[in-house]
Amino acid sequence: MKAFVTGVGGQLGYDVFNELKSRGVFTVGSDILRCDNVDNYVQLDITDSGAVESIITREDPDVVFHCAAWTAVDDAEDEDNKDKVMAANVYGTQNIALACKKINSKMIYISTDYVFNGEGEAAWKPDCESFEPLNVYGRSKLDGERCVADLLEKYFIVRVEWIFGKNGINFVNTMLDLGKKTDTVRVVSDQIGTPTYTHDLAKLLADMAQTEKYGIYHASNEGGYISRYDFACEIFKQADYNIRVIPVTTRQYGLSKAIRPLNSRLDKSKLAAMGFETLPTWQDALSRYLMEIEY
Repeated sequence: MKAFVTGVGGQLGYDVFNELKSRGVFTVGSDILRCDNVDNYVQLDITDSGAVESIITREDPDVVFHCAAWTAVDDAEDEDNKDKVMAANVYGTQNIALACKKINSKMIYISTDYVFNGEGEAAWKPDCESFEPLNVYGRSKLDGERCVADLLEKYFIVRVEWIFGKNGINFVNTMLDLGKKTDTVRVVSDQIGTPTYTHDLAKLLADMAQTEKYGIYHASNEGGYISRYDFACEIFKQADYNIRVIPVTTRQYGLSKAIRPLNSRLDKSKLAAMGFETLPTWQDALSRYLMEIEY
């Protein structure tokens, strides 16, 4: 098998690239900026349709892992950025899908819990169509999903949430940085979901690529649904930081430009039903991540 990974400069793309390499899969990585920490690298702007078609057809992979995306959720709300968000998350995804169609390769597209409106307390199922995303980022990722599903038959759409990994900025790092500067932090307690360690997710995605069990999946670590407040408390506990964590509502916190969904519970039962190994608990994932980084 030969693989092509977009967004290797980010947390998930970096881990997917290295997971595939560890399995002996010949893998080409790409990103819009030069990445010196990966080999077999090609610079690629996914919004350039000609470049996408040329490079992917030249490399002729069996599967493309599309991890590149505009992920700055609050910045996406700025009027000056909305066209850029759509260019990256919708038209860039369409360019990748068209190239995959041309060479008949599989495509794995990474989506998000933000495609849902966050209402209620029931876990969202992969086949649920009550989307109504609340922000520009969520709408762009949903439109990206539709591009993939409309153009391809050999695709996996994998919705993930609250990701953290070594190669980037994430909630865990933010909490650790705050813990070095203050003895009290305010964290929202009404946004519910589950963390996802990119190291674990990369293994699942690599497993998927070796199958033909196409469709839409939800993936995050096991261990139960929690609030971001719960996650922060566990981060400080495992890091042995003596920090007071104050729970606040999203409305009380009030610093975000983008509206966040309150209910990000994802139903992941389809993974086991289709024979995929579920991810370890988020508590275990956090422990391993803290051992991986210097904090």
